[in-house]
Amino acid sequence: MDKIVIDSRTQSLSLLKGTELVFSAPVSTSRFGLGFENGSRKTPTGIFRIHEKIGGEMPIGTVFKGRRPVKVPVDWAEDADLITSRILWLDGLEAENARTRERYIYIHGTNHEHSVGQPASAGCIRMRNVDVVRLFSQVEVGTLVEIIG
Repeated sequence: MDKIVIDSRTQSLSLLKGTELVFSAPVSTSRFGLGFENGSRKTPTGIFRIHEKIGGEMPIGTVFKGRRPVKVPVDWAEDADLITSRILWLDGLEAENARTRERYIYIHGTNHEHSVGQPASAGCIRMRNVDVVRLFSQVEVGTLVEIIG
């Protein structure tokens, strides 16, 4: 059974096929820490599944708003926190993290690739665009995700 393990202590993601490590990459979890509260902007922990895969047909670097591809305005702020390339929307499977999907917690690409490897997000799991595209192609809806901290 495939499983993604995200370790907030090491800011890393591992994809396991059975017991074999088939892919790993640095990530960025929340700069606000770990937690479950609505509006907290914290990364939840526990067991999840991939609820939906979004963006597979789009070019790398595509920007998403409301899970739909959008054109980036010429005057967009350089410090804007964009969701790019691919989205893996998570659904919590435990009582504590059951509202994860409603909180719109994703594994996604970012326009802030320089911050990947350190806590910098507003709750989601950020990845470099090339890494999230590779991960996206190797997982299915229903794949288990464990976030530890």
